[in-house]
This record gives sequence, C-alpha cells and structure tokens, in this order.
Amino acid sequence: MSTLEVWFDGDCPLCRSEIALLRRLDRRGAIVFTDVATGQGGCPIDRADLLARFHACEDGRMVSGAEAFAAMWRAIPMLAPFGRLARNPRVLAGLERLYVAFLRVRPWIQRRVRRRSRSR
Repeated sequence: MSTLEVWFDGDCPLCRSEIALLRRLDRRGAIVFTDVATGQGGCPIDRADLLARFHACEDGRMVSGAEAFAAMWRAIPMLAPFGRLARNPRVLAGLERLYVAFLRVRPWIQRRVRRRSRSR
C-alpha cells in the first residue's frame, strides 16, 4: 500500500467540510490528513504555498493541484478509478485547468461558506 499525506487549511470551513467527507470515504485510513492551521506536523514547504494550492505527498513525492487530488482519489477505493484515469497526461491537464479555474472562484465560495456557517 502506498503512503499518502495531504495538507489542508483547518481554518477554512470549505476545506474542513471537504476533508470531513474524504475522511468518511477513507475507511481504510490510507490517508494522513495534516491541518496546516494548527501548526502541528511538519510542513514540507512554505505554509503560504501549502495554503495556496492543494498539496499531497504520495510515496515520498510532493504533488499539488489536480495531481494531488488524483493521488488522494487513488487511495480511496470508491474514487480510485478517477485517480487512475488522471494518470493519463491529457486527463490530468484538463483536470488541472479545471482546478486553476476553481482557484479563481474559491475566495468567493469560502466567503459564502463562512457566512453560512456563522448564521447557523
């Protein structure tokens, strides 16, 4: 079994809810989730860089963006076919374009999620 660690921003409600879902899907415990906001655990790169894009370390190799998501999908049996499909360079390039587009709207989504979570 490969080793996989992912870093996430525990101060972000959007990130917390996404990671909570992924933890439920990761029934085998194949993924180590590290909250960058707590300051615990080693940050392999600059914290600001970790917060700017999604990062993972798969078998000792750092990956980010769509490639990090694909690595995480491969570790979860239900999502593994999508992760394997992303090994195709064209598929991965398309997913990376989608991820970059998402990064442009992420601040807006985060603001909405924060407002929504405060109103509860």
